[in-house]
Amino acid sequence: MTVDATAEARAVEPPRAGRRFNGLFPDSLLRHRQPKWWQEVALIGFCYWIYGQVRNLVPEQESIANRHGRGIQHLQDALHLNFELSLNRFVAEHEPLAQVMNYYYATLHFVVTIGCLVWLYVAYPRIYRGARTVLFATSLIALAGFYLYPLTPPRLLPQYGYIDTVLKFKTWGSLADPKIAEHSNQFAAMPSLHFGWALWCGVVIYLCARRPWVRWLGLAYPLCTLLVIVGTANHFILDAVAGLGVFLLGALVQYLISGRSAFAEAPIPRHAGAEPEPSGSQPDPQSGAEPALRGSPPAGS
Repeated sequence: MTVDATAEARAVEPPRAGRRFNGLFPDSLLRHRQPKWWQEVALIGFCYWIYGQVRNLVPEQESIANRHGRGIQHLQDALHLNFELSLNRFVAEHEPLAQVMNYYYATLHFVVTIGCLVWLYVAYPRIYRGARTVLFATSLIALAGFYLYPLTPPRLLPQYGYIDTVLKFKTWGSLADPKIAEHSNQFAAMPSLHFGWALWCGVVIYLCARRPWVRWLGLAYPLCTLLVIVGTANHFILDAVAGLGVFLLGALVQYLISGRSAFAEAPIPRHAGAEPEPSGSQPDPQSGAEPALRGSPPAGS
């Protein structure tokens, strides 16, 4: 064989597939099983109860939290990230806007998150478990942040000029209302789970929604949440940065468990009558169509 022929043979030889990371959990635990609604409701309810108990067990060390709050304020001043004070004052000067933001902060955090979980369960059951794992991991990592770094939110640091919009306008029923807040740890502010959960919801909506305008709403939701948590002085900007960090760590935990994206459809077990998913992307020999990329949302999304 000549040199040219050898080079040509190598050119048409298919590339060798690299060894793919398949996750730390056994494959038998990661294949798709239809989730049962009552099990999911019980699991989510139990986990949220545990989350609330642990969150409130975090030591409420006011002096330490105040010191951390002052440190964050000084750091943001040094980084020129102190525009949040101007935003908070603008919100405090417009009562209708402040009331809307106060109720947004108190309600959508739970309503949108639960709505996304229900939607995934009904419409995308093969994605549901992986996405749910990201949400749970994000919340657990945030609990560690609450414990290790108690932080006073800006609204409890009036010496810097922040205005508590709930107190000023006496918003009824808000989670930041002193009568309600006294039953919750006020120094569990770093990282911001409001922002971390909003990022999770935004990614879920953007990747799985079919209608373009719904996907755009998904992108807008975490941005609006950022404006709300800063405008109402419930969080520093750096709390939101930490919220992004715990969300990314939660996604990493899910990847290490399963070896695939949280939004990749779980493979169907052999006993369900379906062939296992191919390890590589090959065209359909009958239709000639290229398959969807692994990890992409279902067709029509």
